[in-house]
Amino acid sequence: MRKQGDTLLVSCYELGHQPFQLASLYALLRQAGYNPAVVDTAVEPLSDETIRQARFVAISVPMHTALRLGEQIARRIRALNAETHICFYGLYASLNEEYLLQGLIDSAIGGEFEEPLLKLLAALEDGASASIPGVSTPQHSSQPWLQRAPLVQPRRSVLPALDRYARLELNGATRIVGYTETTRGCKHTCQHCPITPIYRGRFFAIPADLALADIRAQVKQGAQHITFGDPDFFNGPAHAMRITSALHREFPGISFDATIKIEHLLKHRHLLPELRANGCAFVVSAVESLNNDVLLRLEKGHTSADIVEAFALMEEAGIALRPSLMPFSPWETLESYLQLLSFFEERHFIEHVDPVHFSIRLLIPPGSALLNAPDAWQWLGKLDPAAYSYRWQHPDPRMDNLQQAISVLVEKAQRAQADPIETFFHIKALAFASAGREMCLSCSINDYGKRKVIPHLTETWFC
Repeated sequence: MRKQGDTLLVSCYELGHQPFQLASLYALLRQAGYNPAVVDTAVEPLSDETIRQARFVAISVPMHTALRLGEQIARRIRALNAETHICFYGLYASLNEEYLLQGLIDSAIGGEFEEPLLKLLAALEDGASASIPGVSTPQHSSQPWLQRAPLVQPRRSVLPALDRYARLELNGATRIVGYTETTRGCKHTCQHCPITPIYRGRFFAIPADLALADIRAQVKQGAQHITFGDPDFFNGPAHAMRITSALHREFPGISFDATIKIEHLLKHRHLLPELRANGCAFVVSAVESLNNDVLLRLEKGHTSADIVEAFALMEEAGIALRPSLMPFSPWETLESYLQLLSFFEERHFIEHVDPVHFSIRLLIPPGSALLNAPDAWQWLGKLDPAAYSYRWQHPDPRMDNLQQAISVLVEKAQRAQADPIETFFHIKALAFASAGREMCLSCSINDYGKRKVIPHLTETWFC
C-alpha cells in the first residue's frame, strides 16, 4: 500500500476548518514510507477513479456530522470498490463501532488513533489476521487506544488552500483562518460529552514546538487567525499560555480563538488580560443551559451565576465570549427555555450566539455516561444505531415540538442568510406560542436597539 493512491485519507467535515486530523495522519504515514492520496470532501470532490484505486481508506470521524457524512462516503466506496479496507478513525468511530462494523466498514479506531492505524496498515500488508490493540473489527472489539501518539508536524501542502475554508469576521473585515490543537482529550467528564466515554478524564499535551511549527506553516500559507481546537484550551493553562505568548512574539498581528470552560475562565481569571494581549479575539465556552438542574445533571462544573460572572469577566478583559448551547434535554423546561432567551435579550447578548444553538437537542451516543443516570428509565428510549444515538422523549411534549419547529426555522434562516437578530426573535415567538403567550415580533426586533459586532467564524455549526 505504498504506491500513490493505494492508501486514501478522507475528511468529511471539521467545523469549516482545514482538517487537522488529515494533515497530521498524512505526515505520519509519509514518515513511515506510505504515499497516501488525501481528499477533503467538505470542499473538493472524491472521484470514482480515486476510490477504485484505493486498497485502504481511512475516513476521519471526529464528530457527529462527520460520521453522518462519512457513512454516505463509505457506502459509495463499498459500492465502487468492494475489496478495499475501510477504516473509520476518530472520536465517533469507537462510539458507534458495533453498528458500523456490521458490513459498512472493516475497522474502527478511537482515542489516540495514529499508532493503531500504522499497525493495522502493516498487518494488512503482511496478510496478518491477529488482533491489534486499539483496532476494532467484526471479529475483535478493542478499547480506544489511550497511549501517547507518535506525533509529527502536520503536512498541509496536500490539502486545499486555507482560503477555501471558514473565515473570521472581525471589525467589518474577514481573515483567513488556520487551525491547530495543543491538547487531545479532556480532564473533565461532562456527562453528555462524547469525549468522556473515550478518554475518561485523560488528556495529552501536544509539544509546543509542534503546535508552533504547524501555526508557522499555516501563516506562510496565508493564515491571519488561528483557531485552537482543543476540547478545553485551559486543560493545561501554563502550556496554553506558553504557546499563545510565543505566537504573539513571532506573529504579533495574528489573532486567535479557543474553547475554554466557564469553570476555567473563573479559576484562571488572572490570565485573561494576558490572553487578550496575546491576540485572543473570542472564546467559545460550552454554557449549555442556564437551568441549574440541567447543569448539575450534566456535571458541567458551573452554575447560572457563574455564567453571569464569566460574561462580566470577559467583557472587562475585552474578549468576546461566544457560548455554545444545548437547550433541549429531558430536564430543561419550557419556562427555563424562555428564561434562557430572556437572558440573552435583556443583557444584549444575542449577537454572541449563532441562532442554531437555540435549537440543539441532546445527543446520547452509545457508551454515553448519561446511560447510567439514575432516572434514565423515565426518559431514555431505545438505541437508534443508524442515527448514532439513543432516542429520548421529553416529559413535556411541547418541548419536543418546539425543538423541531426551531430546527426547521434556523435551517431555513441559515440558507437564506437571514439576519440573526430577526431569527432570534422568530425563535422567541415560537417559544411564546408554545407557552400560550403572545408577543409582538416587529416590536421586539425594533426595541432591541443598536447591534454589536462580535468576532466570529463564518462556520456556524458546532457538532
